[in-house]
Amino acid sequence: MVTEVVIQVRALCNQFGSNVVHKDLDLDVRRGEILGVVGGSGTGKSVLLRSIVGLLRPAAGEVNVFGENLLTLSTDKRSALERRIGVLFQQGALFSSLTVLENIALPLIEHAGLSRNQASEIANVKLALAGLPAEAGALFPSDLSGGMVKRAALARALALDPDILFLDEPTAGLDPIGAAAFDQLLMTLRDAFNLTVFLVTHDLDTLYTACDRVAVLSQKKVLIVDSLDVVAADPDSWIQSYFHGPRGRAAASVASALET
Repeated sequence: MVTEVVIQVRALCNQFGSNVVHKDLDLDVRRGEILGVVGGSGTGKSVLLRSIVGLLRPAAGEVNVFGENLLTLSTDKRSALERRIGVLFQQGALFSSLTVLENIALPLIEHAGLSRNQASEIANVKLALAGLPAEAGALFPSDLSGGMVKRAALARALALDPDILFLDEPTAGLDPIGAAAFDQLLMTLRDAFNLTVFLVTHDLDTLYTACDRVAVLSQKKVLIVDSLDVVAADPDSWIQSYFHGPRGRAAASVASALET
């Protein structure tokens, strides 16, 4: 069965001054999958994410989302396309002067043209979907724990009912229980809303638990993208160290135990 490709990256080049981060990078993301993106420090995982969502214009190459070339779209068409994309940034990026509910409601007011009351009603639903209690909506980001910040940021990313969700290190800084709960929530949301998820992570437990495929960034490109078993068997030295080191073995052991 052929699965629809919703994100297609071709010959992507990103560089900052003389520092070339990506060169001739290719990647396809399929509808309904959770794709984990991993790589060593400096391989440009977050840079790739920012290029795909349009926050960073690459030096060369094409980024096609839903068959549209993001780099050549008119302002109106680009705005419409961006409404189909939700992003959870690495530190949450919530507005500190707004309450959690106001943070979630903001894109509904600005992009969907809803009234404050309408936006607040929908924001409460998104708050619940992200696993936060209703009373959390009245809190400010500074009042939240790390796990609650992640969930609040997820609720905001879901505000406009996106088709694709981009997550940048969503479990970073969370305790193992909180990270596992986030992984389960992500899979539940993907299944319930047929989301496509582009997930930048270094969390091996997340890779084994939630991801359908894994893409490894190395040597300025996507070195391999496939199921985790296939990727982990690749002879590349970084892949072997990453997936077969002590943490990789522990994550694989837990995942195997859960399957049996």
